[in-house]
Amino acid sequence: MTPARSFYGLRHGATDWNREGRFQGRTDNPLNEDGLRQAHEAVDMLRGTGISRIVASPLARAARTAEIIAAAISVPLAIDDGIIEFDFGSLEGLPVRDVMIRHGVKSATELVAILPADGESWDAMTERSLRCVAAWLERHPDDNLLFVCHDAVMQGMANALCGSYFRNSHATPFRYLHEAGQWRIEQAAIADRYSPSPPAT
Repeated sequence: MTPARSFYGLRHGATDWNREGRFQGRTDNPLNEDGLRQAHEAVDMLRGTGISRIVASPLARAARTAEIIAAAISVPLAIDDGIIEFDFGSLEGLPVRDVMIRHGVKSATELVAILPADGESWDAMTERSLRCVAAWLERHPDDNLLFVCHDAVMQGMANALCGSYFRNSHATPFRYLHEAGQWRIEQAAIADRYSPSPPAT
């Protein structure tokens, strides 16, 4: 199921495992001090975008990031399992760099190819995430939605919609933009923050 119009995505603030470069997946780690600061800084990046509703993953690092943003910009917040992080199975907790070196992979595309069978299917994760986003957009046609979730979720959707992965950063808003039948992803720009948001397409 493909979303019918543009939407925003934002990766949660950082945790200690992010700082250590570990596969985090479904492990429910809280935000660390950097992550809390990043969540508050995201508020300034989102002012003026016209966000009117937020949907977050149930994992603490995403839910807390979303709570901080929703409270600051006074919009409703909902939690949805459909955008929970990818389950990395037996890789969870391991250093990403060590795994990549061990398997001789150097890119996200190659990393996806060596994911263990005891975790989630990458395609299944992408499908459930897009289905979740599409359903929220359909239920709230007049809202400009922000989905606060995880890197793997955002990467899976970007690759499915735009044909490539992208460089993601903690608590940085990106817009999945649908124009003239094509998708592209772009970081929220100064223009987004200080001028009226264009009509959702």
